[in-house]
Amino acid sequence: MDLKRLEGKVALITGAGRGIGAAIARRFAAEGASVVLNSLSDSAARIAEEIIASGGKASFVHGDVSKAEDVARVIEAATTHFGRLDILVNNAGITRDNLLMRMTEEDWDAVIDTNLKSVYLCTKAAIRPMLRSKSGGRIINLSSVIGLSGNAGQANYAASKAGIIGLTKSMAKELASRQITVNAIAPGFIVSDMTSGISEEAKEALVKRIPLGSLGTVDDVAAVAAFLASDEAKYITGQTITVDGGMTL
Repeated sequence: MDLKRLEGKVALITGAGRGIGAAIARRFAAEGASVVLNSLSDSAARIAEEIIASGGKASFVHGDVSKAEDVARVIEAATTHFGRLDILVNNAGITRDNLLMRMTEEDWDAVIDTNLKSVYLCTKAAIRPMLRSKSGGRIINLSSVIGLSGNAGQANYAASKAGIIGLTKSMAKELASRQITVNAIAPGFIVSDMTSGISEEAKEALVKRIPLGSLGTVDDVAAVAAFLASDEAKYITGQTITVDGGMTL
């Protein structure tokens, strides 16, 4: 990776223990950022160690970003370790799929809290450190094409991801005067742990709906995140960029 667009920047990535979050952490580190990986899983700690072993700068902080007290500790750890915070990637997410008539209140709350409330909590906590740096900031929220189209059996997930899009637009308007941009990425069907349980037959059916004829990769999403985090995207805010091979056309 010859690009060093994020040199000198400090980035916090939530849900960085696997899949898209891990790919974003690796990409940011390769582009020169100091990365703080957050997760409830120790796998994020191993990814941080991998980045350090490769010559990058990284640290790991355990925490549940659906809880305000954990978020405060995560933000404090990130700013203490590297001295500042320039980029926040709100990536933490879960699924608890079921038809709405069978969905429990517990499963509804778990998905909304992890996927949507965490974005509110982390963004709110990150604003002051970003303002202190006096160089603006980048907030990148991971939504989904399901938030744009809906999906049977995923009412909680769709609601959380659609909520992220609305929150992104509102925060973009609030923070633009402070030179903090806020954008969302809406991945389509990406090869990751979250899609590993899909049968081959179902995958073939999905691919037929995608004009480019294949599922995406976590690196496809990480590349867009790196662009949005860089100065090249300084005039882009409030946008939702789909990374879906044309599926939502």
